[in-house]
Amino acid sequence: MFERIFGIQDVDPRWLHLGVMEFKPTPARASWLYVTSGASNPWETEPEDFHPEEYSWLGVEFVIEVPSQADWPINALRRLLAYHLLVSHGHFGDLEPLDYGHRVPAGGAVDGSADSKLIYLAIAQPGHYEATVQLASGRFDFLHIIGITEQERDYAKATSTDDLIAKLERQGAYPVTDAKRASVLL
Repeated sequence: MFERIFGIQDVDPRWLHLGVMEFKPTPARASWLYVTSGASNPWETEPEDFHPEEYSWLGVEFVIEVPSQADWPINALRRLLAYHLLVSHGHFGDLEPLDYGHRVPAGGAVDGSADSKLIYLAIAQPGHYEATVQLASGRFDFLHIIGITEQERDYAKATSTDDLIAKLERQGAYPVTDAKRASVLL
């Protein structure tokens, strides 16, 4: 993925151990949950050098919820994680690592279909689960990902991602990304 999507051949071999975990629905959550794993591991810090008040390595893990089991959320999170790693390690100059409020192109329809209008990903601070987790090595934030349309991205640019998330939530389009949904701004 680093080479195919981003043209980067020389990557740290530890990066190849990062991944995405899949969690089936529970009695408390009807959605499928996909979560990255490894971006908060203290790869570059020995235990005697841990600083619990600081972030552990990249200090994030990405999360997306979808209505049914699928491969596309895994691919979307892998792409975001690879991009975040490369930005965090200076491969794209002065770009900022991903954080709450950011919006990024999904590289086409989020689910890879011809009919999905969701072509961007917005990053929200979750309110329906803990946003920050404390580890011995430091803390990390969950960055909740939601698929959005171009029109919704434009709305978020004109107002804020928080305003868009509130609108999506009122319309039942957040926190779960349904790749087949229409824009909430119609």
